[in-house]
Amino acid sequence: MIHLHHLNRSRSHRILWLLEELEVAYDVTAYARDPETNLAPDALRAVHPLGKSPMVEIDGRLVTESAAIVEVLCQRYAPEMIPEVGRDAHITHLELIHFAEGSAMTPILLNLYTGRLGEAAAPLQPRIKAELSSHFSYMDGMLRASGHFVQDSLSAADIMLSFPAEVAMRMGYAEACPALADFVAKMQARPAYVRATAKGLG
Repeated sequence: MIHLHHLNRSRSHRILWLLEELEVAYDVTAYARDPETNLAPDALRAVHPLGKSPMVEIDGRLVTESAAIVEVLCQRYAPEMIPEVGRDAHITHLELIHFAEGSAMTPILLNLYTGRLGEAAAPLQPRIKAELSSHFSYMDGMLRASGHFVQDSLSAADIMLSFPAEVAMRMGYAEACPALADFVAKMQARPAYVRATAKGLG
């Protein structure tokens, strides 16, 4: 059995979407951010010391970190979503699923946190904006003619990169990154994504 520890308005939505794509049985414990601080509730620390979401229990084994969760779920339930080990596409897969939570998220989080500092953050903003543009442009250029990353059908990389791609759209990069805008629209229109969103877990 699969159990998802899901935080509203978080990267956990990717895992909810993936579970819907896999059409496997799962249940969810939903957690809500503090309305004033926007932080995750302390209840998540009872599950894992870092108190972060997503976390997934698979047959009683807790798995943390989004890329690890996606990799484990795809390996077990949809191996076609990961290129064969030894192929060049598999190296690209590894690069991109780690890029999604490493390189891509760094300027996104810096922009979020410094945005709360007002004028004090002004000296940092040009560098942060340059990094955001660079990373989003890179993602735009990595998309295949099929509208997917790595493969010509839905893959683990698509799941992982959906979050920074959606952030790019919310930040107004649709015109500068048209392929990325098309990717977001295509992913959000998938029946499994629609089902995940309709669950109302945020």
